[in-house]
Amino acid sequence: MRFLNEITPQYDLTYDDVFMVPARSDVGSRLSVDLSTIDGTGTTIPLVVANMTAVAGRRMAETVARRGGLVVIPQDIPLEVVAQVVSWVKSRHVVYETPITVGTTDTVGDLLNLLPKRAHGAAVVVEGERPIGVVTEADCLAVDRFTQVGQVMSRELLTVPDGIAPEEAFERLSKGHHRLAPVVREDGSLKGMLTRQASLRATLYTPAVDAQGKLRIAAAIGVNGDVAGRAKALLESGVDALVVDTAHGHQEKMISALRVVRGLDPQVPIVAGNVVSAAGVRDLVEAGADIIKVGVGPGAMCTTRMMTGVGRPQFSAVLECSAQARALGKHVWADGGVRHPRDVALALAAGASNVMVGSWFAGTFESPGDIQRDGDERLYKENFGMASARAVKLRNVEDSAFEQARKAIFEEGISTSRMYLDPRRPGVEDLIDSIVAGVRSSCTYAGAKSLEEFHERAVIGIQSAAGFGEGKPLHSSW
Repeated sequence: MRFLNEITPQYDLTYDDVFMVPARSDVGSRLSVDLSTIDGTGTTIPLVVANMTAVAGRRMAETVARRGGLVVIPQDIPLEVVAQVVSWVKSRHVVYETPITVGTTDTVGDLLNLLPKRAHGAAVVVEGERPIGVVTEADCLAVDRFTQVGQVMSRELLTVPDGIAPEEAFERLSKGHHRLAPVVREDGSLKGMLTRQASLRATLYTPAVDAQGKLRIAAAIGVNGDVAGRAKALLESGVDALVVDTAHGHQEKMISALRVVRGLDPQVPIVAGNVVSAAGVRDLVEAGADIIKVGVGPGAMCTTRMMTGVGRPQFSAVLECSAQARALGKHVWADGGVRHPRDVALALAAGASNVMVGSWFAGTFESPGDIQRDGDERLYKENFGMASARAVKLRNVEDSAFEQARKAIFEEGISTSRMYLDPRRPGVEDLIDSIVAGVRSSCTYAGAKSLEEFHERAVIGIQSAAGFGEGKPLHSSW
């Protein structure tokens, strides 16, 4: 990457401060761009879901890995629960979605509590292991919540056989005017579900899978307590990357924790952070990190900069840290501050191998929280920062009440925030489609067929606030 007219910035830059200049390109189609990364995590699109309790859970992990990304399970989840999540994700199909299943005697009330867990908004009604119908929220309108599902379900059921090509599944669904279909085995038992949109996506994305062909998942640990014991347990559970995580990554506790983890000789990448300087990268790499998380304060739920004055504008932080990591043969993840697809593209241009997304994905069907409605009937989920009083309380649940109260005083982060679901893009896959489309187009503008070429060829300019505003679309006349 180079700056336009070889200008040296006189101050640090955020994503809003910069733009990319198009170059002569021989990339004829954005679908010919390879978005897989080379940092050892196996992602086929450069997206990692941040280890935030309100964002990263098993549904998110399954869905994102199926599209080529990676989810990091938070550090404050009990080890036995993490092991269950890892096992569950590893057992999911790499193409078919995991359906919600109900029986004919289940109530509409039970069903309505389950439907928001999947973006397709439907459940398969089963008898034994065989699908006999489908039910959606529309089927439950003006129906008593104690009504049995068997009384409202649709029995006009289209099924598709296990092993069907995605293109053929799409054609069958379109021809029959169906939005979704259960996938069945030869004996008629339920295997999974395919929607028209999922069939299309299966031809556009390559799942992130391990050597056994199972979906990938990562998990985080902190720098306090039994670091070795927790890291060993996570590795034994089958995680594909281990993230050693703390808000201030350039400290002795982190360096000690990294050395302990490296001493276990894990056969998966070790990620560590967060830092924002070349010196931080050098020290963490020397201690054993393969990938460095970059970002202090740019996250939507983070109050660190306003509370402490500590942090750094994210584009400049990623640029400096990635240059140092590359010089050492390592990689960086850009963690925080992305609010538009352009921000993801700019982080990759600055040299990141993957871009972490947190709050942006909190307002989706797949995040762990429950759907809520505001006074205007708009759907939202609650989100909170991982250094907030709420997160600290969850993380220190085994402490005494006195110790919990002492730690809660030093809150940095928002404890509750409403993340509204976009009616046009309510699922995480909808947002991934938007991000990936933007990044692919950015690569074609730069004349790059891979992310490494994109970083090499990107030309970045510096703009005023008016320049950034000029690039925003208008949804109504001026």
